[in-house]
Amino acid sequence: MEYLSKQRYDEIESELKHLINVVYPRVQEDLAEASAQGDRSDNAGYREARRLQAKTISRIRFLQKILEHSRVIDPDVLPKDRVSLLSRVEFTNLSTDTRMVFEIVSPHEMDLEAGKISLKSPIGAALMGRKVGEIAEAQVPAGTVRLRIESITFDATQS
Repeated sequence: MEYLSKQRYDEIESELKHLINVVYPRVQEDLAEASAQGDRSDNAGYREARRLQAKTISRIRFLQKILEHSRVIDPDVLPKDRVSLLSRVEFTNLSTDTRMVFEIVSPHEMDLEAGKISLKSPIGAALMGRKVGEIAEAQVPAGTVRLRIESITFDATQS
């Protein structure tokens, strides 16, 4: 079971509807047109249309599976005094004395450029359940890093 923010759940649902109602019918039309051009064994347009059909079907099935196995998390039920899903965490890397801020999200919402890390990432997993002032140790490719939690906040627009 995966938990998603309402915003991300809606984004996935919207993409799925677009694929089913707009993209896939267009792919089917392109495939029928390419098929009508004759010999399929030597028809690059037909092969490309089949490839695009398979890619579209694969994406549709993937998104359906995400939605089937996901639930929207109610941010009001999350603990506010410790790091949890949808919390924004400011922490200091004690090795480099560098401060960072990340929001802890599900793997399907991860976006490093937007400051969102997965709760299943080494740093996200190490921070989960910790309180302000606690030190977490994360195993990263470069070794073990020690992280001191400076603050925990929640974005009120997540619901």
